[in-house]
Amino acid sequence: MSVSFSDCFSDDLLCGKDSDAVFSNGGGGGGRGRGGDDLLECSSLDIDESIAALIEDERNFVPGFDYIERFQSQSLNAVAREESVAWILKVQRHYRFQPLTAYLAINYFDRFLYSRSLPQTNGWPLQLLSVACLSLAAKMEEPLVPSLLDLQVEGTNYIFEPKTIQRMEFLVLRVLDWRLRSITPFSFLSYFAYKLDSVGTFTAFLISRASQIILSNIQEASFLEYWPSCIAAATILCAANDLPNFSLVNAEHAESWCDGLRKDKIVGCYELVQKYAIALRPRRFPRVLPQVRVMTRASTVASSDSSSSSSSSSTYYKRRKLSNSWWSTTDDDRASSD
Repeated sequence: MSVSFSDCFSDDLLCGKDSDAVFSNGGGGGGRGRGGDDLLECSSLDIDESIAALIEDERNFVPGFDYIERFQSQSLNAVAREESVAWILKVQRHYRFQPLTAYLAINYFDRFLYSRSLPQTNGWPLQLLSVACLSLAAKMEEPLVPSLLDLQVEGTNYIFEPKTIQRMEFLVLRVLDWRLRSITPFSFLSYFAYKLDSVGTFTAFLISRASQIILSNIQEASFLEYWPSCIAAATILCAANDLPNFSLVNAEHAESWCDGLRKDKIVGCYELVQKYAIALRPRRFPRVLPQVRVMTRASTVASSDSSSSSSSSSTYYKRRKLSNSWWSTTDDDRASSD
């Protein structure tokens, strides 16, 4: 029996919350945290209070503890998740999105899968979810966002109509309780970099390097074992180890940065990311924050690529009809696609 979108999406998927709820950070902090220059003007007490608020609320923006166990028991497909995450990272590089945008998209993806099952653990449902999550993340963070058709690049097997993606976005919003301003490792990076280098000489490098390490590891399901604050601390330590000034900094130092950090967790996460750190080691230090550099490039690349991506998506990708499934489109959708 074919099930239409109108059956799957009830009236309460319409926006029932105001904009403050959508862009709320849950009382903790934002996706990025404060910039390095702002921190230089803050007192140590203000910084400690900000970190404490983030740590207190970060548990509300991660999947449950048993999420990783579902991949180990194969009730969720770890390979399919890796493929979905790899696609999100490809699109992030294609459009020069900020690292935070990719992380948010994957965060929405994991939180959705933890709370809501899909009709299949691989294939088109995960691709549709990936597109919807990346679209929402881009709208949250990027100054220029490609159209929903142009977003479907870099090896997609299916091309979804914009109306279909928008309905999936509403479902994601409902499952996440409209909490999009997630607390991520990027929320902590500037704070922890300041703890390590209060003068600010190497802050830009520490944040840029840690951001690279975070994205290089996020495809691994085992990374889900650690909370954002722990990931941020471990990646800042990895970045610091590339600098002679901080070569002796270890997990014990990181544990003292704030209450709530555990040495054993930091060590475990540090060992996980170390295997990728050597391959990513830069030959020279970056001179600007990654957010500034990426946003500048995004404004030029996204505008120039959008027209070419639109034509290529229709030329190189053949739309596949989805029928007799949980996710078949409405009559209106079919009429518009025909």
